[in-house]
Amino acid sequence: MIRDRTGTARRNGTADGVEATMGVVRDARVRPALLYLASGWSTLVTDVHGRINGVNPQGFFAHNTRLLCRERITVDGREPVSFHTVNVGAHAQLSYVELSDGEKLPSEACYLTIERFLGEGLRTRLALHSWAEGPRQVRVGVQFETDFADTQEAVRGWQQRQVPVRREWSQPSQELRLVYGHPDPDHPDLDRAVAIRVESPVPVEHTGPDSVEAILTVQPNGSTFIDLVAEPVFDGHRMTAPQASYAETHDDAGRARTVLAGEFARLHSSNRDVTTAWATAVDDLATMPLGDQPGPAAPFAGVPFYQQFFGRDTLTISWQSLLAGPTMLRDSLRLNAARIGRRVDDWHDEEPGKLMHEARHGPLSALGLDPLGAYYGDWATPLDFLVFLGQYLAWTGDHATVRELRPTAHGVLDWLSRDADRDGDGFLEYRRRSPGGVKNQGWKDSETAIVDEHGRVVENPIATSELQGYHYAALRHAAVTLAFIGERGRAAGLLARAARLRRRFHPAYWMPDHHSYAQALGPDRRQVRSVSSNDGHLLASGIVPPRYAHALARRLFADDMFSGWGVRTLSADHPAYNPFSYHRGTVWPVDAGTTALGLARYGCVDQLHRLAEATFSAAGLFEGHRLPEAMSGLPRDPAHPHPGVHPQACSPQGWSASAIVAIVQALLALRPVAPLRTILVDPHLPDWLPDLELHGVRVGEATFDLAVLRRRNGRIIVRTRGDRITVIRQPTMQSRLSRRGG
Repeated sequence: MIRDRTGTARRNGTADGVEATMGVVRDARVRPALLYLASGWSTLVTDVHGRINGVNPQGFFAHNTRLLCRERITVDGREPVSFHTVNVGAHAQLSYVELSDGEKLPSEACYLTIERFLGEGLRTRLALHSWAEGPRQVRVGVQFETDFADTQEAVRGWQQRQVPVRREWSQPSQELRLVYGHPDPDHPDLDRAVAIRVESPVPVEHTGPDSVEAILTVQPNGSTFIDLVAEPVFDGHRMTAPQASYAETHDDAGRARTVLAGEFARLHSSNRDVTTAWATAVDDLATMPLGDQPGPAAPFAGVPFYQQFFGRDTLTISWQSLLAGPTMLRDSLRLNAARIGRRVDDWHDEEPGKLMHEARHGPLSALGLDPLGAYYGDWATPLDFLVFLGQYLAWTGDHATVRELRPTAHGVLDWLSRDADRDGDGFLEYRRRSPGGVKNQGWKDSETAIVDEHGRVVENPIATSELQGYHYAALRHAAVTLAFIGERGRAAGLLARAARLRRRFHPAYWMPDHHSYAQALGPDRRQVRSVSSNDGHLLASGIVPPRYAHALARRLFADDMFSGWGVRTLSADHPAYNPFSYHRGTVWPVDAGTTALGLARYGCVDQLHRLAEATFSAAGLFEGHRLPEAMSGLPRDPAHPHPGVHPQACSPQGWSASAIVAIVQALLALRPVAPLRTILVDPHLPDWLPDLELHGVRVGEATFDLAVLRRRNGRIIVRTRGDRITVIRQPTMQSRLSRRGG
């Protein structure tokens, strides 16, 4: 549902012309029974009353390890239930509990507040507040349990290991320590524990192996509290819990959140859905830094499944968010560069010059039960690094950072020349070497993502189409980047390689009968003739010949591919289609962001407007206009008033948030040239979005406001205010060529 400038709801661009007779669904939550806090590598999952009840996936997690799986709070022997619980910012939660009849006279009113403050550790403050006529004495008890479960076990429902826990109580320090013990003699014990310290104005009694109790007295119109401070202790290093403050934390993740919140551009429009979706997206992005050096602002992927390092996710999120601000991409490039492959290691799918896919810190990885502690099984990440380094240069002109990252760019280019095309056919094909690794190593990385036209899983090696597009874009961006720092000879060679790849790609992958590209080439080097959302990535990469772009765009928006909420990952006519499958029928907002930029590149305005309308309307279905990781591929029609989400979809999800920013950039067809203090634009606003005003856009050293207004006659007005920036109204080269048919 899109709202026009008067705020009237209107439906536009639905899959089958459905009018506004559909039932209206708004403010749905992805997991309505749970609340989440996330800070760096730490997560708190509670029920809606703020409790940790021992039910998966609840708990306090640090570095992919659950340190508290149950926390039973009692007041005078009974478990209180809050009447209101709310998250406060990214890292805090507040619950109110009524302990006596607040309406009774003479007054006996007494309330308990439970405040959570999340950082590297967790601080829980239990505070009594009295409005009673006389003093009130309350016995507060807390029992703790841990299972040291890996997030894969606790959150994704994997078979959980049984871990013995040693309990140690120190009366002088008022501290309970729960220590990990591993039962498998073939693996060394993990040095992991959680130390739970009680900070109390009165003595605390240790009433059981994992429980404490204190008697608190609160005076009339007074308050008193105790703090429960849970701090991870990994490999002898103790991580610190934050202070009891709703202000931002002072650790690396908190400082990065402060920087991003102050940097990100803000958007205003008479269209309230677009304004709200942007505000939620940039607010979510500002809460997601991992806090890792040397790139603390690099984001984690999503909550609750992916609060860890993912190379391609950090880069994609940061690239799609460039219109909001560049710091996130700078730090993502640095963090990825620090994790470049340096040796041949089959267990981790590592090769020199290849960039890391994933780094997890949980017990399964630390014990070597999986290779994901430092796993390199992804081919998109190294290609993305080169593309987005070029994009970072275009937005910032940051010569120093580009020079700093030049060795990594060289390493990736060497890997591409040496290891990425083992059969020498000119196309990149991946093959899993690790028995515990990921089978599919393109953007769609689930086990059954790549299927042939009969619905059969395609075996390795696989040359997916989007990787060839990424490779083409990577060579071209690397050429510009290296030329900028003086390596003109190597740059010319890269451009020649890109041109050869582009000439070979189309005849090898194009399916004339489908007006689309094959999803991949299989191990027999024949086309995997499945129609998929990969084509949107190909448009974004620029590898598509302009004369085919509009036909390809129309194919993406045929009924079997476009659900009305977005482009399906796999055609609904395919025998392997499943509307709730991770990569065989769902709709991904991140696809919408990338595809929108591709449609803008080739001037496919009608399809761009349909995709933008679908995405902003989908955002309006969810609480705060927060798009989940993946929605179902069910059609947008009266029988399906809400698409539903993938069963394990993250929310918030970094690249669903960044897709909102990318779509706005696509509607403006905005291309920065920071070294020339210039932006190129070719805005095409649909009738449901008559105006946009961005405040605090950064290009190079300039910070400015950008206003775009669509007149009733369709004429677009562009204005800037702030630092000097040259604005050139100019379509893209591919757009001009596609209009001429070549």
